[in-house]
Amino acid sequence: MPGSATAAGGDFRYTYRDRDGTEGTVTLHDPESGKCLTLPEAAVEYTQPPAHSPRNRTDATAAVFTHADCSGEVFRLRPHTGGGSARMKLRSVIFS
Repeated sequence: MPGSATAAGGDFRYTYRDRDGTEGTVTLHDPESGKCLTLPEAAVEYTQPPAHSPRNRTDATAAVFTHADCSGEVFRLRPHTGGGSARMKLRSVIFS
C-alpha cells in the first residue's frame, strides 16, 4: 500500500533574478516534506544566479542549500518565522 505524501503546511517564499536581471518571487504553498526540491529558477549554477531572501512560513524546518540537489552548505530556517537576507543564497530546499 503506497504511503501518502506529507506536506509542510504554509508557504515558503524566495526571490530570484532572471537572465534579464528582473527580480521575481516564488511561493511554494504546502511544499512536500522529506523531498529535496531544486528551485527551477536557480538550478543551473553556471547560467542562473542563485535565489535569495528565503522566508519560511511553514510549520516545518526548512533546510536551504547553496547547490542544487540539496548539496553544498546548508542553513536551517525555523518554522513560521525563519528567513534570510539577500546575502543568503540558495538553489534547493528540503522540509522536515
